[in-house]
Amino acid sequence: MADDKDVLRDVWFGRIPTCFTLNQDEVTEREAEPYYLLLPRVSYLTLVTDKVKKHFLKVMKQEDMEEMWFEYEGTPLKWHYPIGVLFDLHASNTVLPWSITVHFKNFPDRDLLRCPSHSVIEAHFMSSIKEADALKHKSQVVNDMQKKDHKQLWMGLQNDKFDQFWAMNRKLMEYPTEEGGFRYIPFRIYQTMSDRPFIQKLFRPVSPEGNTHTLGSLLKEMYPAAIPNEGQQKRYQVVIHGIEPLLETPLQWLSEHLSHPDNFLHICIVRRLDEPPSPSCLLVFPTVTSAP
Repeated sequence: MADDKDVLRDVWFGRIPTCFTLNQDEVTEREAEPYYLLLPRVSYLTLVTDKVKKHFLKVMKQEDMEEMWFEYEGTPLKWHYPIGVLFDLHASNTVLPWSITVHFKNFPDRDLLRCPSHSVIEAHFMSSIKEADALKHKSQVVNDMQKKDHKQLWMGLQNDKFDQFWAMNRKLMEYPTEEGGFRYIPFRIYQTMSDRPFIQKLFRPVSPEGNTHTLGSLLKEMYPAAIPNEGQQKRYQVVIHGIEPLLETPLQWLSEHLSHPDNFLHICIVRRLDEPPSPSCLLVFPTVTSAP
């Protein structure tokens, strides 16, 4: 893996300023003040919102609090998607702070998975890492790890410890130099223009002819509408971690440096507004536009 720790750190420490407001239909003993939090892009909502629950518990009775869930402008937010993906997909053109509504009743079972404990998040996270390694290395790296190594990955994410996580995750980003990259790139493409949750197919970082595949190569095959024809107005933004990488960026480099801790490259396709988004919407770390 290319030693570009600054990029990895910028991705890891990306934060989204967020305002949590209690849904007006919840029963409270007195008015509930909003709660502000800097959310880590690489984590999961239900992993970092214990403080939010404690805040609203002060004005509610325990018996009125069922499972907490979140919604943005009428859309229930899927906790098993990384926070940065949720923001980029649903709110990338909004004014900060991101305004999220908190609910404690009427859990939308048809839209969301239940998350009764952090162990459920851990199981989902480790399942994603294993799936990604199956694509990249035929599961060889994960299978060679010990249980304590798996736990180190999880604890690094849960406790927001960059060095703890990357000391182990680096192994998952290695590959033989002669192969030029992973077997397949673990990626998911999200969009809100259809009911399909995401696009995920087999895609190699290098073509059979030995040419390096780029972000544009992937989109051309998986979501061609995201690439405007010559002379055509741009209709969509292609967003990864709040930025728009150049379409010429090598896919292997993106996978190594801009994947989430679950080892998947999460790509959001969002409709472009008539006016470009404010720079404040595209977040809190330096822009990365191309491979070094």
